[in-house]
Amino acid sequence: MTDSRDDAAWAAAQDAADPLARLRGEFLLPSGADGEPLLYFAGHSLGLQPRRARELIDRELLNWARLGVEGHFAGQSPWMPYHELLTASTARLVGALPHEVVVMNTLSVNLHLLMVSFYRPAGKRNRILIEAGAFPSDQYAVASQVRFHGLDPRETVLEALGGAEILRLIEEQGDSIALVLLGNVNYLSGEAFDIAAITRAGHARGCLVGFDLAHGAGNLELNLHDDGPDFAAWCSYKYLNAGPGACGGAFVHERHAKAELPRFAGWWGHDKATRFQMGSDFKPIRGAEGWQLSNPPILPLAALRASMELFDAVGMRALRAKSVRLTGYLEYLLDQLPGGRFELVTPRDPNRRGNMLTLRILGDAKALVASLQASGALCDFRAPDIVRLAPAPLYTRFADVRRLIGLLRAAWHG
Repeated sequence: MTDSRDDAAWAAAQDAADPLARLRGEFLLPSGADGEPLLYFAGHSLGLQPRRARELIDRELLNWARLGVEGHFAGQSPWMPYHELLTASTARLVGALPHEVVVMNTLSVNLHLLMVSFYRPAGKRNRILIEAGAFPSDQYAVASQVRFHGLDPRETVLEALGGAEILRLIEEQGDSIALVLLGNVNYLSGEAFDIAAITRAGHARGCLVGFDLAHGAGNLELNLHDDGPDFAAWCSYKYLNAGPGACGGAFVHERHAKAELPRFAGWWGHDKATRFQMGSDFKPIRGAEGWQLSNPPILPLAALRASMELFDAVGMRALRAKSVRLTGYLEYLLDQLPGGRFELVTPRDPNRRGNMLTLRILGDAKALVASLQASGALCDFRAPDIVRLAPAPLYTRFADVRRLIGLLRAAWHG
């Protein structure tokens, strides 16, 4: 941010002029030992609780108490079609058509279900390309899928260092790659990859392309339909603020909506018009809903509704614009600190990152995070030397960013 200033009055003026400032009041911030709200910079790990989450969950608990099994078909929001209440907002969130998305399961479960359909090794084309340093669960899922097909992950899983090498490996070795599967924002470095460019490159070489949007959904503006990946999956407990263990989401591009793809099938993915005929032959719903297995958990969906209402109220474009400014301000203030304490791991180009900045601490990172928490700021430590800071635009203020830098300065010079 070229106009940034390390000045309390400047930060306060940015917050006063922020059209999204009111959203902070829609969330419950954890408190410190003094009863004051903590500075919360860990939304990339677990988002805060929306105030309306309790109301919406309580409503379904009340329906359960009053209606019992009839709650599936009666009440203000019957449970049978309850997940459909999230379809339109989810499609807007990730830039998709409504029938291309579904809220279901959790992230790793969805990745496995989608790889059953989209990782189909055949002959020489049997490899999976992932980014080096992918989240461990993704690494485990990919390796286990490879083993399931009787292949050796050491020979079959290909890792790329960063966006440029991803494109190079696709160009050079694409005829051996069955699937490109990347986190569109790397969970540790914070580097964001170009979904459209990677998808074009992969398809040009005959590869299928999927993305793990755990750190992208609710963080970046996404245009999955136009960018054209074959599939994607994400969680909703990070930037989407749906609570620990919340339901994830999945995207399947419409070109596969009617395809006779191999898949694991379940009753909830069966054609809705004939579902209750209880037939033995599976007829998948057209689109992403056809990958569903079981009826969804209503209480976690209620919590997600509370958050998605806020995303719909402002839209990802406005949130992303504020995010770029907040993270830019954090970067600016970090640069004002004396050198020799940390290295910035995340790319400096705003187009190549989300709102999280990753620092490699040249010292005791774990002790630093503990010190920050004792002083009133929740951040995130990853062994051995990483601290991640995420100023989530839904509830973070410019003044919060400046206060965090003050705590860092005090921790290093106390």
